Amino acid sequence: MAKKIMLGNEAFARGAWEAGVKVISSYPGTPSTEVTETAAKFEEIHVEWAPNEKVGVEVAMGASIGGVRSLSCMKHVGLNVAADPFFTAAYTGVTGGAVVLVADDNGCHSSQNEQDSRYYGRSAGVPVLEPSTSQECKDYIMKAYEISEKYDTVVLMRSNTRVSHSRGIVELGERTERDRIPYVKNVQKYVAMPAMARRLHVAQEKRMAQIEEDSVSSPLNTVEMADTSIGIITSGICYQYVKEALPDVSVLKMGMINPMPKGLIKDFASKVDKLYVIEEGDPFFEEQIRAMGTEVAGGKDMFTIQGEYNANMIREAFGRPVCDGDICPACSAVEEEAAAAPGRPPLLCAGCPHRGLFHVLHKLKKTVLGDIGCYTLSALPPMSTIDACLCMGASITMAHGFEKAVGSSKDVVAVLGDSTFFHSGITGLVNMNYNGAKGTVIILDNRITGMTGHQNNPATGKNAKGQEAPAIDIATLCKACGVKHVVEIDPFEVKELEKIVKEETEREELSVIITKRPCALIVKQPNIPYAVSDKCKNCRLCMDIGCPAIELRDGKPYIVKERCVGCGLCERICPFGCIAVTGKEDR
Repeated sequence: MAKKIMLGNEAFARGAWEAGVKVISSYPGTPSTEVTETAAKFEEIHVEWAPNEKVGVEVAMGASIGGVRSLSCMKHVGLNVAADPFFTAAYTGVTGGAVVLVADDNGCHSSQNEQDSRYYGRSAGVPVLEPSTSQECKDYIMKAYEISEKYDTVVLMRSNTRVSHSRGIVELGERTERDRIPYVKNVQKYVAMPAMARRLHVAQEKRMAQIEEDSVSSPLNTVEMADTSIGIITSGICYQYVKEALPDVSVLKMGMINPMPKGLIKDFASKVDKLYVIEEGDPFFEEQIRAMGTEVAGGKDMFTIQGEYNANMIREAFGRPVCDGDICPACSAVEEEAAAAPGRPPLLCAGCPHRGLFHVLHKLKKTVLGDIGCYTLSALPPMSTIDACLCMGASITMAHGFEKAVGSSKDVVAVLGDSTFFHSGITGLVNMNYNGAKGTVIILDNRITGMTGHQNNPATGKNAKGQEAPAIDIATLCKACGVKHVVEIDPFEVKELEKIVKEETEREELSVIITKRPCALIVKQPNIPYAVSDKCKNCRLCMDIGCPAIELRDGKPYIVKERCVGCGLCERICPFGCIAVTGKEDR
């Protein structure tokens, strides 16, 4: 068999393809995005970007009822959005195998929290699988479909940033085409009204009990006996850390983490002197193991709930020498090199279309209820514009609540991106109109889903496979939601934009401003760098826009031509006309 080095996410997609999956519906979210992007390259699978995760799971369940294997992918906070259909699908079960893949983000690399998705599987009552390598990513998702169809259940596949974004060798197989299971109407199974739901709940509990019984002998859970003075229960990426840090100890590696194989755990515990539990996030294993009456010598009392673990952390906790210069010179050299690198705060790209708007909002001293996306970075200096950011789509609804609290909408605006608007902003806009709001919503239309890596959305005119698709006009949609006053403007036309923001926030009716300019990374830039002339008054207004191409040299603003993309925003805001193009550059 051929082998290939693959990201964990690529391996998930490969496994879904080999398993005969026919339908994938997802919403992009780091660290899960590449699963769907990779799957889109397979002609045999219908792959789509859904407007949000709830829609994605519902599409996948519809495909399952229709008799084919399906998949829906998301990050951990996306599972919050999808929880409604997910919990009920746990009752109804499946026809074709159905898997929900969720990637947690321990350490908040690209997320607003560190929630532990294992609890969703336990609460909903579905099996949860957690791989630790790229090979296991492929193998486990294939196994997930077998489990799904054998036990008539949705399966939750749990990954995290390190598993999803690490590379490993994967043995490739062939696709197994599966005949569609003919649809048979079954109201008792798929119509979750109260009378049916009560019976479905009983059936769900029975199948979980059976899965738990069978999990004792499951190949997904493996015991590696070595030095029996220490026994460690772990899973996922923590297994890799344990094997690196403590290669000589006994390990129970959990591949199926819900339901927990209580019999296997008790047997393993009886064979070791001291039992430890090592798991990132919450004490999911530890609490259940202690509740079983099994003594745990150490768990979260030795390791933090926050952030990511590593091998050195585990070595130190067990009194082993950590990897330093005396043990591993290579690691020490890397650490020294990293320490010497200058820090760089996260900021908007040079030429970012959002920069003009936030310059205006900062100047006008508006209270800005923000949202999830690149533009969230405007909360940081020097812009320091966004006042709050809660979750996808919440900018609109929070602005509405803020207006009702303070009794005025004149100094508050809601700001969100085009993809975020489709995700969960539309209902908030409907709510504002329905409940008599007078506020202003600003939709940043940069023609792409920017922060997750440039995925298409309903406004871009292309689908997940890059094919032509109907493009929804945001202005028309806003008007259909009942908004009478909708204005479109290029955010780099800062004088006109300032005028519009003043007018619309003073208006005694609900209004929407749509800033339209493509992301600087998806269009060819002018490539004509600007320069600050000797006439500069050193007012430093150009520094306030936070452009990475502008820095201070000798106490005055200076434009680094290698970073400048020629967007011209700095020229537009300079009050003294001291910034101009330098001429065509060949770079």
